[in-house]
Amino acid sequence: MKKHLIIAAFASMLATTASAETIGVSMALFDDNFLTVLRNGMTDYAKTQDGVTLQIEDAQNDVGKQLSQVQNFVASGVDAIIVNPVDTDATVALSQAADAAGIPLIYVNRQPVNVDQLPEKQAFVASDEKESGTLETKEVCRLLKEAGKTEAKAVVMMGELSNQAARMRTQDIKDVIATPECSFIKIVEEQTANWSRPQGADLMTNWLSAGVEFDAVIANNDEMAIGAIQSLKAAGKDMKDVIVSGVDATQDALAAMAAGDLDVSVFQNAAGQGKGAVDAALKIARGETVEKKGYVPFELVTPANLKDYQAKN
Repeated sequence: MKKHLIIAAFASMLATTASAETIGVSMALFDDNFLTVLRNGMTDYAKTQDGVTLQIEDAQNDVGKQLSQVQNFVASGVDAIIVNPVDTDATVALSQAADAAGIPLIYVNRQPVNVDQLPEKQAFVASDEKESGTLETKEVCRLLKEAGKTEAKAVVMMGELSNQAARMRTQDIKDVIATPECSFIKIVEEQTANWSRPQGADLMTNWLSAGVEFDAVIANNDEMAIGAIQSLKAAGKDMKDVIVSGVDATQDALAAMAAGDLDVSVFQNAAGQGKGAVDAALKIARGETVEKKGYVPFELVTPANLKDYQAKN
């Protein structure tokens, strides 16, 4: 009887070992509010999966370091790799490294340049950027009309220019302003602040010092919008006189909206993207098929529905 128990226990141990899966994760940057929520979403979901371990690395916004991390994951024989790209134009080498080793690779949040040519075991999980800047700018347009503006000036704060999301969101802004309904808006300044709150604050200070006049600040993300708000308030501007918008609906952004400073944000479900990336990685590693592009919808956030999103956070 003892012999049978020992054999059963050993078999069970082997089964557990066989089902254990390690996913290597390379994040563009740890020191970023939105990407922290994304990373936590992956970690929290992995904890609910038996035998799944995440090995998460910080690429520190360094393209070379990210490639090295992926190569190290390949060398260590992980079951799958998840990449949040530093530079969305530099993803071909990452795909090639994983594909050559037959290891599944999932890109998360930032769309790789080769998204339409991904190898068999690779996929992309994010939110459709065509929705983000479009929802944001349409609401800014509506608020300007509501304020009685027939002519309006806007400044645009862009994310990192090497990032597909920054380019797409900026194009969304221009596409909305090109429509007859919103053509009364004119972009008077357009510069990058690299997704950063301090750089957003510095850029706004520079615009104010240069005497730039505007009715709206349309930022590619909430961090830059919050930086703009800080500089506007430091300059003694009444936040009722300017519309400020961003994207992500982070906790800090929701707090700024509750305080009456931020007028518009767009909820990007970072935790949902993280869960989706881990789920896709596991499915491919287990021989299942997934959609090449998996999208988590964006949602408009305004003071009217703010409480719904405060509850989510």
